[in-house]
Amino acid sequence: MSGAAIFAPHILTASELPALAVPGYLSAYSDLYKKDPKKAALAWFGQAGYGLFMHYGLYSIWGRGAWVQYMEKIPVAEYVKLKNEFTAKDFNADYITDLAQDAGMKYVNITAKHHDGFCLFKSSQTDYNSVHSAAKRDLVGELRTACDQKGLGLFLYYSVAADWHHPYFASNKEGWEMYRPQYDKPQPEYKYKSLKDFPKYIAYVKAQLKELIVQYNPAGIWFDPAMGLYANADIFPMEEIYQHIRSLSPHVLISFKQGATGTEDFAAPERKAHSLSDKVKTLYGEKAAILADRVWEAHKNKHNETCSTMQRGAWSYEPENDGKRKHLGVDEVLELLKDAKSRNMNLLLNTGPLPGGGIHKGDAEILRKVGKIMKG
Repeated sequence: MSGAAIFAPHILTASELPALAVPGYLSAYSDLYKKDPKKAALAWFGQAGYGLFMHYGLYSIWGRGAWVQYMEKIPVAEYVKLKNEFTAKDFNADYITDLAQDAGMKYVNITAKHHDGFCLFKSSQTDYNSVHSAAKRDLVGELRTACDQKGLGLFLYYSVAADWHHPYFASNKEGWEMYRPQYDKPQPEYKYKSLKDFPKYIAYVKAQLKELIVQYNPAGIWFDPAMGLYANADIFPMEEIYQHIRSLSPHVLISFKQGATGTEDFAAPERKAHSLSDKVKTLYGEKAAILADRVWEAHKNKHNETCSTMQRGAWSYEPENDGKRKHLGVDEVLELLKDAKSRNMNLLLNTGPLPGGGIHKGDAEILRKVGKIMKG
């Protein structure tokens, strides 16, 4: 793949921006939206309570975890071939959104781009996406349409602090051992030499975020991974990126796990809500710990979100571990909901779609049972 041709940012014109209309999921807040779209979005989010999370991508084909490229040091040239096997034949946006509604959920969040860099949306920035895969489908677009029809909000997960595909993403020498898989041999696809190259990646990020907002008008952008950010926060111009996003949409919400700047609209930690300062101090030093404490202090009293997963310890579906990593039952999901509510948080509950994109039947059954209990 030729990096220059594929990753050159495409600048969209003003005529391509979405019209200022009240999104369907905010219809109950239309009067407030006309006065202050962001307040309307925050009011909706504060009442939403519960969302469906999905980790789906090339890694789902092998079923060995979303980090398989990193953990098994799969060469870039080998991993990208999975694009030709990615059919998403069982991915059904109507089924997914029906499930979310049956479960009592108010929004859906999908991995638009995970750490492997593969995108589930139409992008002029790279052909490493589902439209140019065997599926030949814009999965985010399909989900957007279904969410619109059913009044659900759509959040888009975007890995900004890790990208194992982009030629100009930072190497591990910049502070995090997971910026790249620790290959035994140099990967010819990686062109990064020094931090002077990193702005090429940031330009790519901004261009893709513009595509996501213009094409799908999401409820929010959900950034990850926090540890990649804390390892070297100086190289990620997150406040600049946030301003870019907010210039494109008056209502889009932004999160980045426990926080990157403190100016996010809400925090979205995994499972427990706390500062990561102790962990990052041990790994990355005092400066990182101070940042972690500062941003959590800015967020801790907001209406936040906690994320957890139906398959214990697995975010993408891992069939070989299905017996070991058992899935949550009704009582456990209800306890997660109760705990989140007690801490003034929404629960974002993940299920890992199967290789073809279908939803695990056991997870779907449990989620529907919980929904019936919630609805009385």
